[in-house]
Amino acid sequence: MFQKRQLSDELRAVRDEYAPETLVVDADADFETIPPAAAEDLGLLADSLDPATYPSEWIPEDSPVLLQRYAGGTFTIGMPGDGTIVWTRQTSPPTVIAKKRAEGTPEAFLEFLFAEAFVQIHLDAPEHFLPFFGERYRELDGAVSLTPAELYQVAAALYEGWLGVQSREVFAAFEDDYPDLYDGWLDAGTRLEGRIEGLPGEVARGDTSFVDATELACSGLKHALELPAPFAALDTTAYRDHGAAYAVRWAEKTFAALRD
Repeated sequence: MFQKRQLSDELRAVRDEYAPETLVVDADADFETIPPAAAEDLGLLADSLDPATYPSEWIPEDSPVLLQRYAGGTFTIGMPGDGTIVWTRQTSPPTVIAKKRAEGTPEAFLEFLFAEAFVQIHLDAPEHFLPFFGERYRELDGAVSLTPAELYQVAAALYEGWLGVQSREVFAAFEDDYPDLYDGWLDAGTRLEGRIEGLPGEVARGDTSFVDATELACSGLKHALELPAPFAALDTTAYRDHGAAYAVRWAEKTFAALRD
């Protein structure tokens, strides 16, 4: 199911600087979660496999089945919302995986996505929102009063936003050494900018749900875009430094205001 991918010179240099030894592979299919038997095929390329498990107490009982499976003993790589590029530390060395749909992704944007994965590995971040939130995932559930699927979406967005306030500092420094990747980062942000500016009006008119708006706004964090309230409160060093605790507090205040 997996074949090693050849990288461009610039992307290979970023990999060597930020995530040396990382495996980069193409998958021959699209997926949300790789079937366990197929995921174990990574053992043919990696030195070893180390499936992750997490306490069931972190997860509300009505959580999506895939999230419960992810926390359990099943070897799980990839989850809903992960996008075109997936990375994991459940292999040694870490592995970055391009889904089949990467073949139709514009090259400049795809290069940015690969570089983003290398930078996230470099940041030593957890590979999913569940270990990021940990036991606070139940606190987030109590703060937002959403369906299990919507809670999942908000948690994933907030985690991506937290990664973004860190990774953007790295990309902002790419201009001289990795100009093509720097331009890809800027271009991806430019494409988001107009959509984010109109979010308050779209939410007020009911054209966009607050959950979808959270997802879009948190994507803007990785490109250093100016966000409207209440998302601007996530664009802070406090969020970078305090992570899940800050995210839960933001959700408590924001959703309390929405209910008033």
